Amino acid sequence: MSSEKIALTQTVQKGGCAAKVAASELRRILQQVKFPAAHPALMVDGGLFDDAAIYKVNEEIALVQTLDFFTPIVDTPKLFGEIAAANALSDVYAMGGKPKTALGILAFPLATMPESVIVDVMQGACDKVAEADANFVGGHSIDDDTLKFGLSVTGFVHPQKVWSNAGAQVGDHLILTKPLGTGTMTAALKRQEAQEEDIMEALLSMATVNNAVDYMTPILKDQVHAATDITGFGFSGHAMQLAKASGISLKVHSEKLPRFSKAFSCLEKSYLTKAHRTNAQYTEQDIDVAKLDALYKLLIHDPQTSGGLLLSVSSNVSQDMVQALRAKFKSAEIIGEVLPLQDKAVIFE
Repeated sequence: MSSEKIALTQTVQKGGCAAKVAASELRRILQQVKFPAAHPALMVDGGLFDDAAIYKVNEEIALVQTLDFFTPIVDTPKLFGEIAAANALSDVYAMGGKPKTALGILAFPLATMPESVIVDVMQGACDKVAEADANFVGGHSIDDDTLKFGLSVTGFVHPQKVWSNAGAQVGDHLILTKPLGTGTMTAALKRQEAQEEDIMEALLSMATVNNAVDYMTPILKDQVHAATDITGFGFSGHAMQLAKASGISLKVHSEKLPRFSKAFSCLEKSYLTKAHRTNAQYTEQDIDVAKLDALYKLLIHDPQTSGGLLLSVSSNVSQDMVQALRAKFKSAEIIGEVLPLQDKAVIFE
């Protein structure tokens, strides 16, 4: 049995970040856990659902720590490895850091899959780690019923230059670096209503490493006041978390949201995941969607895997920022602005 004959999406019930535990359920569970008291050097923890933890080592260096893993979202093993790695690396970039080391997290069904599958998955991941100029330094594996793969990533950032989801300032402009729609398009793939070549724009985007910092001048980088990456809780969930953590509200111009060319057609055909529903439930009390039509409501709740960065940046550099980012992220767009705190955390227009 060769890896080319295995459609990985048909071996699992859920794939990618759509397989996340629903945000409301996760919050309920975590509220019941008594976590250790935070050390004074811990600058950012999981309390505000940020993308990674920040631990200050000295006045020049802070550690960025994160991990992410999931079941296959595509059929091709190497592409799955690339997407899983890009997705895990993204959390370090979302904090303004640079990845340095990565550890693999692997669950593999030895009895039902050839070893060539995991060789290809690992090679795809290694290629992305190398692209990020980081080091693949080891990992842990178990024999399991279904394939799962991801990375634990450690990076560095200057303690005074950390991005978090808690720093958005009134008057900032909001920039989104990648299109929306990976959830519905990969749902079509899993249902075998599409082939990988039919949704290649989404697959290539998911495999794109979210290294935005290297495309910014130091001046531009200093004007990023808050950041997060858009993954399994959808644009709605991650935007809401950023707004609530920052104590402000976001106004989002829905027609400015970049989306893949086939996103709406897939949504029209009801290629949906459980996360479309749970993301809507998670955000319904805190966002205003009264002006959105049915398709846009689905789009903002679409669970992204290795989605783009949402940046809150000073309005006087936002146009320059977009131009700089488009050197790598062709769809980067200003999609809204930061308002003083309103009745709702996110207002869609």
